[in-house]
Amino acid sequence: MTRVVLVPGVLALLPEHASQVDPVADLRAAALEAVRWLGDDVEVVADPQGERIAQALLAAAGARHGAGASYLVVGNGSARRSEKAPGYLDERSFAFDDALRAALAAGDLGAVDCTLAEELWASVEGIRRAADAISGPATVDYDDDPYGVQYWVMRWGS
Repeated sequence: MTRVVLVPGVLALLPEHASQVDPVADLRAAALEAVRWLGDDVEVVADPQGERIAQALLAAAGARHGAGASYLVVGNGSARRSEKAPGYLDERSFAFDDALRAALAAGDLGAVDCTLAEELWASVEGIRRAADAISGPATVDYDDDPYGVQYWVMRWGS
């Protein structure tokens, strides 16, 4: 069975941000554990920023970018979940992220509103492109919205 991992495209996951006080220590630990679970020869599905994050995580996990049977998908929910969020507060972000979380957890992304995602500064390009590989129930390793941005680390497959 194909293995798929979703990680957020947050720049704080780059190695230069893992200092003595890591701003996303729990997120980084969950992402690295999930990436290690993928094994070697991992295909990355991401936008350009997400590609940077994926390459850093693959290197830290000792895996390689390739055309294997595993996929590392980079994307996240809304960046408008608080007044201090990058996109400021938009009340629609909560319902959108709940719907996206449910769709991801179920492995059924057919109803994701990509227009609303753009308005809410959600990074769903990689998720949308990997929709065919994401199927079945997900294991959720991380689900939080630090800094007003919804991040998930999820796994599909066995």
